[in-house]
Amino acid sequence: MSRILKINSVGDYSRWVGHTDRHPLVSVIDYAEVSPIRHSLNNYGVYALFLRDDASVELDYGCGRYDYNQGTLLCVAPGQVGGKEDNGERVSITGWALLFHPDLLRGTPLEKRIRDYSFFDYRVNEALHMTDREHDILVSLMRRMREELDNERDAQQDAILVGYIGLILNFCQRFYNRQFQTRKTENSDILVRFNQLLADYYEQRLQLTLGLPTVQYCADRLCLSPNYFGDVIRKTTGETASNHIRRFVIQLAKDGLSAGESVAQVADRLGFEYSQHFSRMFRRQEGITPSEYSRKRRS
Repeated sequence: MSRILKINSVGDYSRWVGHTDRHPLVSVIDYAEVSPIRHSLNNYGVYALFLRDDASVELDYGCGRYDYNQGTLLCVAPGQVGGKEDNGERVSITGWALLFHPDLLRGTPLEKRIRDYSFFDYRVNEALHMTDREHDILVSLMRRMREELDNERDAQQDAILVGYIGLILNFCQRFYNRQFQTRKTENSDILVRFNQLLADYYEQRLQLTLGLPTVQYCADRLCLSPNYFGDVIRKTTGETASNHIRRFVIQLAKDGLSAGESVAQVADRLGFEYSQHFSRMFRRQEGITPSEYSRKRRS
C-alpha cells in the first residue's frame, strides 16, 4: 500500500520539508531554504500552489508530450492526492509553495469565489507553464506574503493575507487564459478530436448502452480532466462542452427528423431514456418542438 502523507494543516507539509510556519493557516515556503527534501505522496486537506523552476520539465499535455523550460505551477485543492511516494531519496529543488487552509477564507468573499478557479481541479499534465515575467510576478507576491507573515499578527493580517491569495489566484487565471491563447494549435486539435469522438460514439452505437455522451466521458477519452477540457472548449468555441455535445446531438436529430423518422424513433436512436427528455432539449436548443420541426420540413 502506498505511503501517503496526510496534509490536514499547512503545518503537516511544513514539518515534512523542515519549514517553520509563521501562521497556523498559511505557509509560504522558499524551497531553496529547505532543500534537499524527500518525496511525498500527499492527501491534501488544504489548498496549495507549487511553483517549480529548478529544471526543465517534460509533461504530458492531452495525449501528447511537450517540453517546457519556464516555471511550472501546479494547483491542488482539499480532497486531492498528488506527489511522489517517499522512496528515501532526498532531492534538491528550487521554487516556492503556498499552502492555505480553507478556514482562512471563512466569511470572506473569496470563500465562495474560490470555486470559480477551475484550475484547482486540473491534472498534473495540465499545469500552468509561465513566462519569465509571469513567474517573476508570482514570486514577488510570494515574497510580499512572507514579509507580511514576518509582522506581528494583528486584526488586519488575515484580511491582508486573503487579499494576497485572491490576487495570486487572479493572476493565475490571467496566465491560464494566456496559455489557452498561445496554445491555439493544441486546443484546435482537442476540438477536432472532440468532434471525432462524438461521431465515433454514435457510429459505434454506444448511446444504446451508455446513453447520451457526457463531458466526463469525452474528457476521459481525450486524456484531460473535465475542468481543463471544459475550459479549452469554452476558450476555443465560446460555448461550454456540454452545450457543444447538445448541439451535435440536435444536428443528428434534425437529420433523422428530416429523413422521416418519428420523434420517438429519433429519441430512442440517439440514446434518450424518454422521448419527453429529447423534446425538451430540442425545444431549448431550437425554440420549437421536434414535431413542429418535422412539419416545417415537410411543408
